[in-house]
Amino acid sequence: MHPFRAAAEAGDRDAIEAMLADDVVFTSPVVFKPYSGKPVTAAILRAVLRVFTGIRYIREISDGRDHALLFEAKVGDLTITGCDFLRMNDAGLVEELTVMVRPLSAAKALAEAMAAEFERVEREAREVTAARAAAD
Repeated sequence: MHPFRAAAEAGDRDAIEAMLADDVVFTSPVVFKPYSGKPVTAAILRAVLRVFTGIRYIREISDGRDHALLFEAKVGDLTITGCDFLRMNDAGLVEELTVMVRPLSAAKALAEAMAAEFERVEREAREVTAARAAAD
């Protein structure tokens, strides 16, 4: 079992964040522009864990540094099916995370639920970035 899968199914936010490279690029299923960096990606993934219920992975496909993790979850009353595409760097950390979901009705529900979370996501990312800058 891929460690990202184990952490997501367990809802282990700290373990997920520890697997992210500092320069990770996250491509959302509902936003055109990718997000860059660990603070914002970790904050988004924490929000996803608040929005999704009953996340479970149903298949893993791996080829070296590339992994496809197929999942099912609930967004409200809708079942969403998706895939987390991970690309690992030389250190074994996630350098790229692309998520795709279906059906359209569940993707729309996800977009709405994440929009409601996004002020918190941005605040958390700013706080982490500011704390890192102060530590340097």
